Amino acid sequence: MRVKVLGSAAGGGFPQWNCSCANCSALRLGTLKARPRTQAQVAVSPDPSKWFLLNASPDLRQQINATPELTPRSAALGSPVASILLTSADVDSVMGLLHLREFQPLRIFSTVSVRRILTEENTLFRVLARSNPPAIWDVMPLDRLMPLVPPSSLGKKDGLFYKAIPLLGNFPDYVSESLRHSLPPEEAVIGLQLIHKEKRLFYAPALPGIGEEWRRSVDESDLALLDGTFWKDDELISARRSRRTAREMGHVPLWGDRGLLRQPFRPGKTHHVLIHLNNTNPVLNEDSPEHRTVREAGWEIAYDGMDFEL
Repeated sequence: MRVKVLGSAAGGGFPQWNCSCANCSALRLGTLKARPRTQAQVAVSPDPSKWFLLNASPDLRQQINATPELTPRSAALGSPVASILLTSADVDSVMGLLHLREFQPLRIFSTVSVRRILTEENTLFRVLARSNPPAIWDVMPLDRLMPLVPPSSLGKKDGLFYKAIPLLGNFPDYVSESLRHSLPPEEAVIGLQLIHKEKRLFYAPALPGIGEEWRRSVDESDLALLDGTFWKDDELISARRSRRTAREMGHVPLWGDRGLLRQPFRPGKTHHVLIHLNNTNPVLNEDSPEHRTVREAGWEIAYDGMDFEL
């Protein structure tokens, strides 16, 4: 199974267009040892002919055009993008769907709640039903192993399977109160586990850090791409970018009490990588003590174009 990081930043990318924080300003001036990043996007492939997108970032069009493996190979074959799996209805996760409406068979996997938010309450996304052919929505059940690519008739373990893990996050702020109260909360934010030939990937770009199931999913995976949005809980408050803490926004911070880097993960096979990095996060600065702390803890920091083979 091949895993490509097409984008690694949180909403707005890095640098963010309207931000003059220390990171964004220094990157524009060329005085920061850091990489520009587009918004978080991952693609997974069990073979070169099929690619599955994990979410659909606002930067998806440019990310696809920058990735030779995702460009159309011929008029007859079309795009190798087979399906999209959504982890939430957050703007950062779904806006790219609007780039995929152009005469391409489109299959979207989501919880029932996420589909309702996008197709019933958001009239803009009804354009997906008017495309030719119209998008097909598949229900993503929770905590059940489901096939994306069935195994071959030879009985080999060569299929691609997924499991949706509830992360106990919240629905986006833009969802109306009336709809929000009618939806099961466990369907708001999920982590995705993908399995191919006994290799496991766990993807959770928004991780509230509540409960135990998500840690078990991390520990049993070969590669875990996890929420690295904020270094500390009051990061946006200190930067005067928000009045809300990281946890109030549904992101466990990296540092501090019960931070991601202090979680009791089982040592062993899991390759831990941070993704969905906010522009204010000091780990983006490769000369910073926070960056060194992450690397010394055995973690990696995702960047656009990062590639894994499992």
